[in-house]
Formats: sequence, structure tokens, C-alpha cells
Amino acid sequence: MTAPDRYASVRYLVEDVQAAIDFYTTNLGFTVSTNAAPAFADVVRGPLRLLLSGPSSSGARATPDDAAHAGRNRIHLVVDDLDVEIDRLRRAGLHFRSDVVSGPGGRQVLLADPAGNLIELFQSAHRADTSAPSTPSEG
Repeated sequence: MTAPDRYASVRYLVEDVQAAIDFYTTNLGFTVSTNAAPAFADVVRGPLRLLLSGPSSSGARATPDDAAHAGRNRIHLVVDDLDVEIDRLRRAGLHFRSDVVSGPGGRQVLLADPAGNLIELFQSAHRADTSAPSTPSEG
């Protein structure tokens, strides 16, 4: 089991590792930890380590054909002001995969990386209370 002081890692399969690196670092504030493009890279934002596996990586080859299609899973990034982030990303030429959805816990919107992997941007309804952690189930 991963020690609690280590990164939590998520693997995304991508067709173009460099395009994925550019997307996450330019638009979402990730930094490059390892760049072994075209096979693999990992980028980091806070406690999240995002593993970007290209077609020649071992992670991509290990995926069974019947499990290779994207599902409804996504990474969840908390933002301070969803409207500001939406405006910034639209100005950067990104397109969203959903409208803004509001629920009792907050507001969220989905966008996709160049390979179609989903990213949820989430603003807590209690954003002024920074002591309360946000969870993906709030929205």
C-alpha cells in the first residue's frame, strides 16, 4: 500500500505524450516530474501524480481490449472560482464536455485532455471555508 505521505497516482492512457504534457502544464498548473516521451511522462499538481502512458508504454500494453475504452472516471481538481477558470480555459481555446452543473456541494464542469480523458473542475459551495475538504461526491 502507498504510504500516506506519497503522491496519489492516476494513470491516463494517451495517444501523444507530449501533447498531454503540454495540455496539463499549460492549462491546469501541473509540473513535469518525468519526461520519457513518447512512451511515458508524469506530471504533478499538489498530491496528485498523473501518469501519462503512450501506446508504447507498459501501462498501455497491459490494458485488456475490453477495458481500453474511457469510462466515466475523471480526475477531480478543486478551483477557487469556477467562472474565472472557465473563462481562462475558453480563452486558451479549450472546449468543455459539459455545461456547469450545480448541486448542494458546489458547481462543476468537465473538459477533456487531447486523448479524451476527463477532468472535472469543481468549486465548493463552501469555498470561503477553506478548512473543509472537498470530495468528488459533493457535486
